[in-house]
Amino acid sequence: MTALDLSPAPEAAPPTKRILRHGLIEARLLIRNGEQLLLALVIPVAILVAGRFVKSSVGDLDLLGPSVLALAVWSSAFTSTAISTAFERRYGVLERLATTPLGKPGLLAGKALAVIMIMIGQLVILTGVALGLGWRPSFTPLSALLAVILVILATATFVCLALLLAGRLRAESVLGLANLIYVILLIGGALIIPVSRYPAALRQVIEVLPTAALGEGLRAAANGQLLGWPVLVLLAWLVAAGLAAWKGFRWTS
Repeated sequence: MTALDLSPAPEAAPPTKRILRHGLIEARLLIRNGEQLLLALVIPVAILVAGRFVKSSVGDLDLLGPSVLALAVWSSAFTSTAISTAFERRYGVLERLATTPLGKPGLLAGKALAVIMIMIGQLVILTGVALGLGWRPSFTPLSALLAVILVILATATFVCLALLLAGRLRAESVLGLANLIYVILLIGGALIIPVSRYPAALRQVIEVLPTAALGEGLRAAANGQLLGWPVLVLLAWLVAAGLAAWKGFRWTS
């Protein structure tokens, strides 16, 4: 009696390939979303153009160049991630994908990869637009390295905060709250406006915000200066946000 020939025998793709494919799908879904494109590119480019051609109280391109890059990190890592994850959780996408060979670690890794790809595209486009409008940064090798470190720390922090928000609240609440937080910290979180331009009574509070640490750190780095306190602030936020997301995130609604 011969054994049945069931070839070809399908099996799960290697973990690296699964994560890469999932990251590409996540990135495509984000790109196709008009609201996410508005946050990722339209608003930052509009701020750059306004700073170049319209007299603005926010500042010139020397300030707006790095500030808009900080805004790009904030919009993709926090707002877009929170909204997309909340609706995936509501419709059971997270629950179902977690039971596939991708698994929970692969799902999170794919999401992280998508955020990184979107953010790299944002930073390249916005840097090109800023340079085309006349921005001339004065990065040194050390300040450029510090800027990269700040972006990495801020991205991880914002993603953890986004997952915490998306994993605890209803999708509709996350949609409204994430956009509200985006606007509040865009104006009051020192992303675009330097801390020195806020009222003196508020500066100490604003300086401990992760958005202020990223914005001030990138503005200083673009001028060839090194600031240590933004790194410490982001590290503290990353530890707190990471622990909160680890304990508070729920895969099902």
